[in-house]
Amino acid sequence: MSSKTTNPQLIELIRFLTWKANEYQAPIWDSVAQKLKKSKHNRVAVNLSRINRYTSDNEVALVPGKILSSGSLTHTVNVAAVTSSQKARKKIEQAGGRYLTIEALVHENPLGSGVKIIG
Repeated sequence: MSSKTTNPQLIELIRFLTWKANEYQAPIWDSVAQKLKKSKHNRVAVNLSRINRYTSDNEVALVPGKILSSGSLTHTVNVAAVTSSQKARKKIEQAGGRYLTIEALVHENPLGSGVKIIG
């Protein structure tokens, strides 16, 4: 795999997403895998304020990078990401949402329907 990352967990996640994209004919997982192949400096870091701005109540957002805690959530949203700060996870839960790993999101929603990619 020609990937710019050397992180073994991230390489495994990219392989998993590619496999699930083929298994379920779900191009969203291929798209996320491509975004994760970028070098660490080119991967996204998204603040909660951006997630709040681009989502509505009870939506699912996927961040192909890291979630940071700047800002707040004014509605319930479930968020999946590679990683997040502890403060961001706490704010997501306080707003009534859930923080998920990307793998958990794929298992819950194999076709990726209704998932918004933020970042």
